[in-house]
Amino acid sequence: MAGRGSRLRPHTLTIPKPLIPVAGKPIVHRLVEDIAGVLNQDIEEVAFIIHESFGKKVEEELIAIAQKLGAKGTIYYQNEALGTGHAIMCAKDSLSGPAVIAYADTLIRADFDLDKNADSVIWVKQVDEPEAFGVVKLNEANEIVELVEKPATFVSDLAVIGIYYFKDVAVLKNELQLVLDNNIIHGGEYQINDGIKQMMAKGMKFVPGKVDEWMDCGNKNVTVETNSRMLGFLHNDGEHLVDFDVKLENSIIIPPCYIGKDVVLINATVGPNVSLGDGCHVSNSTIKNSLVQTHSHIKNANLDNAMIGNYASFDGNFTSISIGDYSVLE
Repeated sequence: MAGRGSRLRPHTLTIPKPLIPVAGKPIVHRLVEDIAGVLNQDIEEVAFIIHESFGKKVEEELIAIAQKLGAKGTIYYQNEALGTGHAIMCAKDSLSGPAVIAYADTLIRADFDLDKNADSVIWVKQVDEPEAFGVVKLNEANEIVELVEKPATFVSDLAVIGIYYFKDVAVLKNELQLVLDNNIIHGGEYQINDGIKQMMAKGMKFVPGKVDEWMDCGNKNVTVETNSRMLGFLHNDGEHLVDFDVKLENSIIIPPCYIGKDVVLINATVGPNVSLGDGCHVSNSTIKNSLVQTHSHIKNANLDNAMIGNYASFDGNFTSISIGDYSVLE
């Protein structure tokens, strides 16, 4: 499910949040690949639930992501923000058989065998402040018996990260249809949790799937941090992240960095933890711990913890900024 993302404005005014690149690849592209890697099985279809305003170009990019995995890509629309349960039901024509449901503003690193004997797997991550998250309660058999949203008293430290596996997602569809028919609303929205709770009440087996890393892309600061962490993982994995044709003039790249095609660096120090998209031009600048999208021009800058959109022009000495596509700061 892919929302435009109000917490990442101004970046999401012109590009949906799931298509913002992290370490050179759109968030949703990385998420789909990560999930495919964990499942380690053929994927027949990838359904994307988006707002119709995303446009045909975005839809074509999403379908291409599915096709790269050898799967059919399908687009569904949720034009009103009526909650996760409602969003899932917008794709009800695709809800049959085994399926993974994921929110497109999170990334994971995981390596485990999926428990296919369970009716559902809910991915979780151990956190230091569980009171700020939705968490799962486990029984002695390590099965999930309850979902608790932001518990005031300690229930567990296993936070729900927004990725779910269902052995037969049609069961969830039937329960969510009851949620819609009976107008069961929490926080003004129809929630996936209400469908899951009904499945639990009928004795279905839910188990946790733990991830090694959980990276949020909900706002500017955490997206920049996620970009840095992902660069570190990819660098350690031995991936080549710097385009062979980058033009360097009296400049230094400090890894890990992602440097796209047709990038020009003049009197610049870039890195560590920097992503520069295709066509960027950087001169007389130092950039670290930052994410810059495509075709942006940066000069006379000293940037740290910065996020800059596409076709932006920046000239100055600001140190922590967030500017969107086509912005100019001089």
